[in-house]
Amino acid sequence: MTQPSAARAVWCEHAWLGAGGVADAVRVEVDDAGLVVDVLPGVPARDGDVVLRGVAFPGAANAHSHAFHRALRGRTHHRGGTFWTWRETMYRAANALTPELYEELATAVYAEMVVAGWTSVAEFHYVHHRTDGTPYGQGDAAGEHGAHAMELALARAAVRAGIRLTLLDTCYLAGGFGLPPEEGQRRFSDGTAERWLERLASLRAAVAAQYPAHRVAVGAALHSVRAVPEQDLAVVARHLPADLPLHVHLSEQPAENEECLRATGRTPTALLDRHGLVTGRLSAVHAAHVSGQDIAVLADAGAVIVLCPTTEADLADGIGPAGDFREAGARLALGTDQHAVVDPWLEMRALEHGERLRTGRRGHFDPESLHGIAALGGAAAQGRPGAGFAPGRAADLMAVDPRSARTAGSDRDQLAYTATAQDVTGVVVGGVLVARDGVHTALGAPGPLLAAAIARLDDAAAATDGPGRPVAPPTQPRER
Repeated sequence: MTQPSAARAVWCEHAWLGAGGVADAVRVEVDDAGLVVDVLPGVPARDGDVVLRGVAFPGAANAHSHAFHRALRGRTHHRGGTFWTWRETMYRAANALTPELYEELATAVYAEMVVAGWTSVAEFHYVHHRTDGTPYGQGDAAGEHGAHAMELALARAAVRAGIRLTLLDTCYLAGGFGLPPEEGQRRFSDGTAERWLERLASLRAAVAAQYPAHRVAVGAALHSVRAVPEQDLAVVARHLPADLPLHVHLSEQPAENEECLRATGRTPTALLDRHGLVTGRLSAVHAAHVSGQDIAVLADAGAVIVLCPTTEADLADGIGPAGDFREAGARLALGTDQHAVVDPWLEMRALEHGERLRTGRRGHFDPESLHGIAALGGAAAQGRPGAGFAPGRAADLMAVDPRSARTAGSDRDQLAYTATAQDVTGVVVGGVLVARDGVHTALGAPGPLLAAAIARLDDAAAATDGPGRPVAPPTQPRER
């Protein structure tokens, strides 16, 4: 079999090679598909090589994102904040989104991710339709936007930002167990699982016609067992194509478990398992309040557990049993969810710190484990090759300065415990430089992009306040 030839190369001043530690002067040869062909330590750079200063690591794969939630950062804490103040702000932003506004905001959010070291993202997307629930491409305003207008806006945003996108088109049909969607949720719902599956098939064809899968791929998600009635879970289990990754918010809150037990007699995990949905392609997001039996079922199936430590802290969701999942043999991944923080280094550190707080002991996840979770676990959740310094891995890399105010004095193989996004000196996706010293190579600094996009979304929200702004029923479990 003919081996692919190198089309370009990345030269790293230093590179972390996993169990081999940190090596100096490492040249990574990359093929046309953006995969590593060869890794050559101790060689000089050549003309035309992308040069990364500092210590290079595999790029992080973000396994859970709601891009529009970035507009909520720093706005939901009035008088300490409650979940309901957060929820109202979230629905207000969702109600104001248009394809144009979402493309602008998502471009800025993905640029923020890239400069921090995230090189791919799984976008858990459920803002599908117009605010009245009418699909784009249908109705009186069909000429204004074509079919899949929101989804294709996210695809364009990711391509502009240079981040690999797995667009998780989300099934969201109910406002809770036995409840119809609320006013603010109408644009999320396709009405039935059959109609969602039809739209998903059409979306897959539309995306495949425009983008190569290594840039933009389509996956699937169930919002939660609260938002997809049991009869619809059965339909999804029978008809969802077997090649798609499937994600779900799972046991994020104790109230979700309690409602599920009352309605079905089962935990959320057991309910999904009853319908054959707990398999190796499943990624369970949060899983903060699971039983020992739930952990065993998920681990035995080979599911990926997607933890979002900074979001779970921000929303007071609780500390998930990451160590218990690992002991059971489950794969772990990291996500930024609502983007209270967009920093893979802080997510890695928060994972270890959460276990320390939960158990009263140190040393649960060593640096090699943390980088494996951030890079390989997140890629597994997306159905993508993981990043790394080995042939066949994605040539997605992030480098950090080992001499900054935060990292100075750190052992180079322990930078996972000290570095932050501020220390990232360069980011490469598929062998192509996309960010340098906090600035996106094509889009510039993310801060002004974010400020402008959020200001425009605020203006749109102010113009549409009233209809679609929900009143939160305090007896219901948290809906996101």
